[in-house]
Amino acid sequence: MGFHVFAIPSSPTISNRSLWRVVGVVVIVIELMNSSVSDLVREFNTLISASQHGIRALNNQVVAEPKPSVKEDETSQDWRIKMLYDGDCPLCMREVNMLRERNKLYGAIKFVDISSDEYSPEENQGLDYETVMGRIHAILSDGTVVTDVEAFRRLYEEVGLGWVYAVTKYEPIATIVDAVYALWAKYRLQITGRPPLEEVLEARRKNRGEVCKTSKSCDV
Repeated sequence: MGFHVFAIPSSPTISNRSLWRVVGVVVIVIELMNSSVSDLVREFNTLISASQHGIRALNNQVVAEPKPSVKEDETSQDWRIKMLYDGDCPLCMREVNMLRERNKLYGAIKFVDISSDEYSPEENQGLDYETVMGRIHAILSDGTVVTDVEAFRRLYEEVGLGWVYAVTKYEPIATIVDAVYALWAKYRLQITGRPPLEEVLEARRKNRGEVCKTSKSCDV
């Protein structure tokens, strides 16, 4: 089974990463007709290994996306879904900023940066930093937590882009795309040239320790 590379033009409303994910899913679904899931996992890992150097080189040229403050993120008073995102992830921020721009017309999404020192698990259904770093999480206004591709689908639906993920509502596509996303989530830090999660957590603990000494607040 081979993976194909597509050249995707820039779009004013949908990020290249989002389009890459959707096109990739379509290709994978078609090729899975003659391949097993184990073949997909093995080939995906090979793809990651082979592309690391190129991706890291690309990251060195990427201009950091603007990272708003927590107050700016939480301006949607009548939000219907809350997006917990990693503000230290440059690829993630491209998608977040696209959704934020769309959200100006809808006011349906509340954005919360989990990398901020002000992030509070207590205000987000008890979801701690380590948990939300593992995969995408979103919280509905009734408190329901959604993850993985369903979270993306719900977010896109709220800003008039539900068609992007509409096909992922149905089996077996739903199971397949969640499996593909799980692989992406597992290697996200590695792909984007960041340290392993253990090192990120240790650095965060040290940083929070310094904040604790300065502000006399030791909430973790």
